[in-house]
Amino acid sequence: MRMSLFLRIVDSIFIQRCNSAGKLGLTPIQKYTAAVLMLAYGVPADACDEYVKIVESTTIECTRKFCKGVIDVFEEEYLRHPSAEDLQRLLEGGEDRDFLGIIGSINYRSPIFYDIESGEARFVDFTMNVRVYNLAYYLANGIYPKWSVFVQSLQLPQGNKAQLFAKQHESCRKDVERAFGVLQARFSIIRQLRNLDV
Repeated sequence: MRMSLFLRIVDSIFIQRCNSAGKLGLTPIQKYTAAVLMLAYGVPADACDEYVKIVESTTIECTRKFCKGVIDVFEEEYLRHPSAEDLQRLLEGGEDRDFLGIIGSINYRSPIFYDIESGEARFVDFTMNVRVYNLAYYLANGIYPKWSVFVQSLQLPQGNKAQLFAKQHESCRKDVERAFGVLQARFSIIRQLRNLDV
């Protein structure tokens, strides 16, 4: 992580306070380190006391504050619906992989469903086989509903064309799974989110 990003996160989320006797409390870097130890390495909250000199309850509080702070600081830039430029970039990326009109691959629960169910999904224009379409789609596996916005792989592809489609479909989906796997491995807390009340 670049030092500038590190300091931006630390300065945006944590501050150092004084107690009633005027003694300085924990530094922002101590609080940040405790949160990252829990999130990135799965260190139990009570183990941070030995390394960072923060008690369990404060470590949990720092982790909650870190999660909320990252959302507050970065939501507008990274945790938002795609803009027209973002959609165009995604469409071009899909086109480079021979999937015209694709804007992503989905393989876990996502707020994207809310937009689709409420009819607020973004419209895009692309042409395939001389036909113009205006609704982008996502690659999905068989666990998702049979909606037109979810293109699912073929179970038993017959013929070269169907086999090529299935191979390309799985290749694109595997890219997303690998990226999510890296995040899971790096931030072990993702596997345990149900146990953390953020």
